[in-house]
Amino acid sequence: MERITLDGINLTLANPIELPLRWVGDEELLKQLLAAWMVIDERDIPFNPRLIGKPGVGKTTLAYAAAKRLERKVYLFQATMDTRPEDLIVTPVIGPEGSIQYAASSLVSAMISGGVLILDEGNRMSEKAWASLAPLLDDRRYVESIITGLRITAHPDFRIVVTMNEDSSTFEVPEYIHSRLQPQLFIDFPEADEELAILKENLPFAGSSILNYVVQFLQRGHASDEPYSVRDGINIARYALKMMAATEKDPRELLPLAVERILGEEALRYLK
Repeated sequence: MERITLDGINLTLANPIELPLRWVGDEELLKQLLAAWMVIDERDIPFNPRLIGKPGVGKTTLAYAAAKRLERKVYLFQATMDTRPEDLIVTPVIGPEGSIQYAASSLVSAMISGGVLILDEGNRMSEKAWASLAPLLDDRRYVESIITGLRITAHPDFRIVVTMNEDSSTFEVPEYIHSRLQPQLFIDFPEADEELAILKENLPFAGSSILNYVVQFLQRGHASDEPYSVRDGINIARYALKMMAATEKDPRELLPLAVERILGEEALRYLK
């Protein structure tokens, strides 16, 4: 792990992530996210966009793909209802022989290195946690660590994107934070051809008949406003393929069983 010194305080930085993700959805959404991060004048600052949609529609994948398009290091912070301000910034840890050391969060590590921070499921955080990020999300672009007394300014190349699930908000995001998380990009369920492309990308070893079967099932679910996502479709196809390998049964018999095991008996109504 990389270590740096800021104003006499030694910080251990978090490592960036490498994920096997590739965006195969709407290219226009990718362009809109990249546009939000652009700086078009020395007096300009980047936006802090938020990606909104149901679980499994590809919000994190889109954010990761945009960061990679910029050839930046990518950092991920998974927000929870228990996230504290110090979790977002700097945390004290016990070092060798009982010494106190300081670990920079993935957010601060991205700020220092000029990387991209994906703040995942941000609407799970409390207002107290969000308040610690308010100066970062406006033209001040810094955070303050109460524990170390440091004021940490973001590198000019630092970018942040927040993902939020439409249906799993634990806390109401305060209005002064909403106004700082702009623009809002909504990610809907993909069309059938996009859904098939995503399945092929994730399951290149699956036959076309299985993938088409799963896409037809998902599209029927979307038409009835069910929350079934392409992630669910990938899991259904993958489980059916594993059962085929284990039992050598016909996939037409195993796919309904996979649907039931992944999504429950009520999902069977959307099969052929």
